[in-house]
Amino acid sequence: MKSSKRVESQVVVVTGAGGGIGEGIAKRFAQEGARVVVGDIRPEAGNRVVQEILSSGGEAIFRPVDVTKSNDVKYLVEETIKHFGDLSVMINNAGWTHRNRPALEVTEEEFGKCFDVNVKSIYLSTIHVTPIFRKRGAGVFINIASTAGVRPRPGLTWYNGSKGAVIVISKSLAAELGPDNIRVNCINPVFNPETGLSQEFAGGELNQDRLNKFIATIPLGRFSTALDVANAALYLASEEAAFVSGVCIEVDGARCV
Repeated sequence: MKSSKRVESQVVVVTGAGGGIGEGIAKRFAQEGARVVVGDIRPEAGNRVVQEILSSGGEAIFRPVDVTKSNDVKYLVEETIKHFGDLSVMINNAGWTHRNRPALEVTEEEFGKCFDVNVKSIYLSTIHVTPIFRKRGAGVFINIASTAGVRPRPGLTWYNGSKGAVIVISKSLAAELGPDNIRVNCINPVFNPETGLSQEFAGGELNQDRLNKFIATIPLGRFSTALDVANAALYLASEEAAFVSGVCIEVDGARCV
């Protein structure tokens, strides 16, 4: 009898999975039968997520990774193959932003970190994972971008630019890797006050005034949640999306309309 779980036995790597959206994705995929590799730069956070997945009957391991370092990403991929013997879905979720402020006030160091974490990480993932996907004859990349790459907010110029790059890169890779039966898609979440970067997006403490300004731009009248994004990722990873590649799904309550 065929399993009703949507990603049964698939091996899924999620970066930045020690909290926020990444944690939500890792747990949702584990619920649907995936064997999950939790990648994060914070061992304590990553191990907590793994223990919670195991306690719920799921299957997961933690491996430390700095997504801006080639050797770290290579290690993450090698450890995944070593432990599970496969890798079918790579979810590039790790991200970073400079604080909301005028473009001219963002330091060169902050600019560099923003593009290293948000864009270079996609490059490194592509370099190290694509050979695995080609060898196995199929694979799925899911890149977590942002509505900032579609409808930029003032004060986040360099972050907006980095997420715009992720969107274009995802589309370009979908066209280039399609003949290898590799699908590449991305997801654009709107503001989520529960992520670790939310105060940086907002430019300060998340008081009610700041929250009201953000929520007023979202027609459905609420913020995105980790589960909203996880469900979109689950669809893109599943056989239901077997002919879906090169798209960006806005999980944004119609903000980008």
